[in-house]
Amino acid sequence: MKRNTNRLILSVLTLPVAALLAGRWLVARQMCRDVAELFSLADTGPAKTYDPAQLVDLPAPVQRYFRHVLKPGQPYLRSVRLWHDGQFKTDLKKDWIAIRGEEYFRADTPNYIWIGQTTWFSARDQYVAGRGSLTVRLLGVLPIVHGSGPSFDQGELLRWLAEAVWFPTSLLPGGKAVWSPVDDYSATLTLTDQGLTVSCLMSFNEKDELVRCQAQRYSDETQLETWLCRLSDYHDWHGLRVPTQASAAWVIDDEELPYARFILRDIEYYQPRAY
Repeated sequence: MKRNTNRLILSVLTLPVAALLAGRWLVARQMCRDVAELFSLADTGPAKTYDPAQLVDLPAPVQRYFRHVLKPGQPYLRSVRLWHDGQFKTDLKKDWIAIRGEEYFRADTPNYIWIGQTTWFSARDQYVAGRGSLTVRLLGVLPIVHGSGPSFDQGELLRWLAEAVWFPTSLLPGGKAVWSPVDDYSATLTLTDQGLTVSCLMSFNEKDELVRCQAQRYSDETQLETWLCRLSDYHDWHGLRVPTQASAAWVIDDEELPYARFILRDIEYYQPRAY
């Protein structure tokens, strides 16, 4: 009798764990499929190459930036994958928690998928085929937040634009991104995709590095707030010079309130598949 009771207790304890592991496996499998589909649509024709002569009509700080981060003859990038670790806040008033993330970009046109993992939850941000969304799952399985609609379209497109610093050929003239002059250390970057237009104020330092991105982004479905990204610690990576540290913050009542601090651990180009 006691042996049967122990078996029953063990079964009761084991079933939820098995269900959790199975659920995580299914979510991970679906993510791999989505990444494969994302990259399957990338351009496969002959790649253009960067020529410094393209820069002649750009604002002066933007010209200096491209000359600093790109080498003549650099092929235009099409697929990018990276992973990072760092810290994240689920609420601006809460403490920092550790996070690890994977991100997959199409560089030939605005599309990306980001998966962030913490001890208790996973989050998925994406902008795919002109639509943005955010999904949060408890223990990586149980959906607890899902957001989509025009405010998410705008926010996720802005994120792709800010993070294009990791694949700067996407910001060269002749594509969807358009630069407008501001002063000797900043310029406005405007992007239109699927009928949606977003703009960022991009700022550069004396090393000709892009170090700050500021925009008006929806913090919820109706409220626009100042959104700020900081980029630093540039290193050479596969022939390009890109930042290895990035942070994001909301600016509310003139106070900068950070919610993400990421450290780039790996970035690969021409690897159109999930890690």
